[in-house]
Amino acid sequence: MDAVEYVPRLIRACLDNDRRLVESVALTISRKLRKDRRNLASEIAEALASSDLKGAATRAAGIDPLPVDRETRFSLVELVEPTELPEPILDPQTTKELSDFLKERALIERFFEDGIEPSNSILFIGAPGVGKTYTAHWLAYMLELPLITLDLATSISSYLGRSGQNIKSVFDYVRAQPSVLLLDEFDAIAKRRDDEGDLGELKRLVNVLLKEIEACPKSSVTFAATNHPELLDRAMWRRFDRVIEVQLPGVDERMGLIARHLPQERFALDRATRDYLARHSEGINAADLCKMCEHIKRQSVMNPNASLEAISLTELYARSKPQTKQEKREACMKLKEVSPALTMRDIGQIVGVGASTVSRYMKEV
Repeated sequence: MDAVEYVPRLIRACLDNDRRLVESVALTISRKLRKDRRNLASEIAEALASSDLKGAATRAAGIDPLPVDRETRFSLVELVEPTELPEPILDPQTTKELSDFLKERALIERFFEDGIEPSNSILFIGAPGVGKTYTAHWLAYMLELPLITLDLATSISSYLGRSGQNIKSVFDYVRAQPSVLLLDEFDAIAKRRDDEGDLGELKRLVNVLLKEIEACPKSSVTFAATNHPELLDRAMWRRFDRVIEVQLPGVDERMGLIARHLPQERFALDRATRDYLARHSEGINAADLCKMCEHIKRQSVMNPNASLEAISLTELYARSKPQTKQEKREACMKLKEVSPALTMRDIGQIVGVGASTVSRYMKEV
C-alpha cells in the first residue's frame, strides 16, 4: 500500500481518539515516505516525538481529571508530579539498563524517523526494599513526566467486571496524555491464569491487562514492579520491552549508600568503620540500609558525647548479628577499638554474647 492509502485509517484513529493507533499508522506512513519524501517523514517523526510536550501543556491546564471508580467515586490512581531525586545506587548492569532506556526515550524522534518503535515498558523484579519503586519515581523525574500509581484498594472490586473497567479507565487516562504508569505489587493483579485457586474475576482482569499494556502508546511509559515474579502470568513477561532484576546492594553499592546518607562533612565516621559497615551489611536491602543510616544520625544528635563509630556498629549489629565465632570475636574487638569506654557487658549486649565470652575473646587476643 502507498502512504496515501493509510490516510483514511489515520483519520479514523484520530476521530476515535485512539492514540496508540495514531502512532502506529503515522509510523507506517513515515516509513513509506522515508525514501522519496524524507522531509515529510522527518516532520511526522518530529510530531510524534513532540506530542509529549503538548500532552504536558494540556495536563497543566487541568483538562483531564483523574479516573475514578464509577460506583464509589474514589480515585483509581495517585498522581505525583516529577520532583528531583538522586540517581538510585544500583549494580552496574542495572544502571546500564536504565541508562539505555533513558537514551532510547531521548532519541525517540530518531527512532520514529527510522521506523523503529522505542521501548516504553519495564518490568522490575526483585526482593522487597531493593529500590524498584524508587527507581520508577526517579525515571519519571528523568523523563519529566507525571507518575501515576495504580491504587489497588480502589481499583479491585468484588463486583463482576468492575475491576476490568477500572483498569481500562486508568489506561484510557494514560493514553490521553503522556505519563508514567506504575503498577506496583503487580503480582496482585497479574497472577497466572492457570491457578485454580483464583476467582474468575481475576483471570478476566489479567486478560484486560494484557490487552491494555500492549495497546499503550509509545508517548507514555508503563512500569510494573513485583517481589514475586513466579506468580505472574507467563504472557505478561512478553508485554514488557525490558525485564530488570534489581539485586540486593553489593559492597560497592552499600558503600555508596552509606556515603550518601551519612555525609562525611556532617557525620565524620573514620574510613575503617565505613568500610567495616559496608563489608558487614551483606544481605541488608537498600531500604533497610538507608533506614540504618537515619537511625545513626538520630542517635548521634541525641547522644552528642557518644562515639559515632560505636553508634554505627550498634545499629549494624541490631540488624545483622554476627553468626560465627570468628565474626563475634571480630565484632567485640571492633567495638572495644572504637569505644574503649564500653564495658564487657555493654559489648556483649550489642553483639549478642555474654560478658564472660567477651572477656575470653579479649584474653585470646
